[in-house]
Amino acid sequence: MRHLLGTPQLSRDEAIQILDTAAQMAATQEREIRKLPTLRGKTVVNLFFEDSTRTRISFEAAAKRLSADVINFAAKGSSVSKGESLKDTALTLQAMGADAVVIRHWASGAAQQLAEAGWMHGHVVNAGDGTHQHPTQALLDAFTARRHLVADPDGKGLDGLKVGIVGDILHSRVARSNVSLLTTLGAEVVFVAPPTLVPVGIEGWPVTVHHALDEAIEAHELDALMMLRVQRERMTGGGSAFFPSPEEYTRLFGLDADRMGRLPEHAIIMHPGPMNRGLEISAEAADSPRSVIVEQVANGVAVRMAVLYLLLAGEESAE
Repeated sequence: MRHLLGTPQLSRDEAIQILDTAAQMAATQEREIRKLPTLRGKTVVNLFFEDSTRTRISFEAAAKRLSADVINFAAKGSSVSKGESLKDTALTLQAMGADAVVIRHWASGAAQQLAEAGWMHGHVVNAGDGTHQHPTQALLDAFTARRHLVADPDGKGLDGLKVGIVGDILHSRVARSNVSLLTTLGAEVVFVAPPTLVPVGIEGWPVTVHHALDEAIEAHELDALMMLRVQRERMTGGGSAFFPSPEEYTRLFGLDADRMGRLPEHAIIMHPGPMNRGLEISAEAADSPRSVIVEQVANGVAVRMAVLYLLLAGEESAE
């Protein structure tokens, strides 16, 4: 694996290898000394053109726990804000000796351009590009689901599981990344969203679509329910053109205690964050024992450690 640009490029074996490696990394984080010398001497650059807290900090923690040197590069306050192109930024990073670049960008396809344009020789990890892909989020979601729902998970996929993804599918790179990875791992995916928040051409996707959450809960024995944030910052009119009102959206698509109670007893509640409490998910659901939302954040570090290790250390065994 040269780069990690999106989940459609991952084979089942590659995805399982990442998840198994993440399990090994997670085990090391339970030790008193959590730092590994694996990537000592390597330089990882976090190149973020969009605001982020969880993802940037998670990648930084992952790289540092593998003993890599980390450079955080934010577009705001840099030469990018003065008009510097992605190419010139990449050439600068190449001159600095970056071994890997973790990029988040507002433009779909930016990560692939950085990886394939020949501007730099390092590995590229897509940390979210526009409404396109966010592969490490999908991997940490799959890792979390596998831990809770698959017995003796090492070496296994998610065969036979049903995962519901609810909310703003149209603007969600998380949904796009998850549908590819989940189906590769053998799971069945159910989308729940208003018709206005479903992408054009959804008929060609390997998903079942419902336009009300109650309908989906009744129709499927869901093993996991992933609630998505309504991304008003990507919507013309701030959401008013996509659904009548926040109250209407919550009534049809919000997860509350009643709906949570109608899920199978073993089902888990997920959310990629940040949450809009009271809109797509109630406080009771978000904080319930069935919620694995905080665990997803912790698992993100282990998954990103695994990705950086596999890219930068190759097939060598972890120390």
